[in-house]
Amino acid sequence: MLYMYKPQSFGARLCFTSSPRRARSSAAIVEGAGGSRMRGLTRAAKRAGEMAFNAGGGAVNWFPGHMAAASRAIRDRLKLADLVIEVRDARIPLSSANEDLQPVLAAKRRILALNKKDLANPNIMNRWLNHFESCKQDCISINAHSSSSVNQEAISKEPTLLIMVVGVPNVGKSALINSIHRIATSRFPVPDKNKRAMVGPLPGVTQDIAGYKIASQPSIYVLDTPGVLVPSIPDMETGLKLALTGAVKDSVVGEERIAKYLLSLLNIRKTPLHWERLVHRRGEVHEETCSHNENDSRDSLRRRRCLNNSDALYVQDLVTEVQRTLCRTCLDYTGNTEEESELESLIDMQLTALRKVFRIPHKPFDETHGPTSKKLLTLFRSGKLGPFILDDLPDEQ
Repeated sequence: MLYMYKPQSFGARLCFTSSPRRARSSAAIVEGAGGSRMRGLTRAAKRAGEMAFNAGGGAVNWFPGHMAAASRAIRDRLKLADLVIEVRDARIPLSSANEDLQPVLAAKRRILALNKKDLANPNIMNRWLNHFESCKQDCISINAHSSSSVNQEAISKEPTLLIMVVGVPNVGKSALINSIHRIATSRFPVPDKNKRAMVGPLPGVTQDIAGYKIASQPSIYVLDTPGVLVPSIPDMETGLKLALTGAVKDSVVGEERIAKYLLSLLNIRKTPLHWERLVHRRGEVHEETCSHNENDSRDSLRRRRCLNNSDALYVQDLVTEVQRTLCRTCLDYTGNTEEESELESLIDMQLTALRKVFRIPHKPFDETHGPTSKKLLTLFRSGKLGPFILDDLPDEQ
């Protein structure tokens, strides 16, 4: 799939190619097995977003002072840009759009870059690409940290080109700029050393608009903008999706609240029940049978870690134990998860069971699950639990 930009006033041509990648987890089989499961995702997410554990936290809003200033600066500098690359999170192609900026962005030449495609279900991602194409919107799916995923095909030798990169926090804008910079300098070396954009795993690393020269002959400049959210996110479901994918700081929402939202999504979609079958397929890696005894589970993890001496294998073993635990609690639970209170009880049981898997000591009179929630969110955000897309296609809602 090839997308290109041909500004009328210049002869420059900026092209990106994206190539499909295989899913890193067998969870892709689960999500891709039937479109009917995905059709109910919006209803499931909405139900999860309205559950009682959100009542105390209220709506999700995060709009620090630098975002207000950045919003005004972006609108001013958009007038000068020849091309806008709007970066969104591939796991939430709609929820990661800044609705306040859409009217002004729609008036510019724009490419939608759905970043973190390695964390999104590839089968569903292709349907999203087709959706945006049907809306006459150029769209690509990328992994901004991979040079092979972001490939600049050709830039003809024409005058200066100014590109603005925009998006909500922590979607990978700076990482995309650095990937384009590496490709451009490999094709058009320049004697002076160009600056790199600062990147980080948490939202809010970029707080001011910064300009970078990424190529000469032609001269290509990129404006890296701070991640900007809307001042108020009226829809709690959208706010929780942004928090779950890391666009909002965990401290704003609370890690336990985000983890409960994640577990509610997984349970409503029956994802843990599919993991039972998938876990059994990994017989060459996991030879021991599933045990209900917490000491056996912890001893097994410790024993395998000592034998393998490999962090990668240990992490994979840990992920499998997490999947087994979530599956086992679902199978053992006798309540009706269609009832909100019953679903919340199941989630509390799962967090308690996961605390034992993560070997987090229990503190007397402490019923919170902060450390457990943090570890679970780390596994999800790194793609260890499998590739997911949390937004549903508009024509399936």
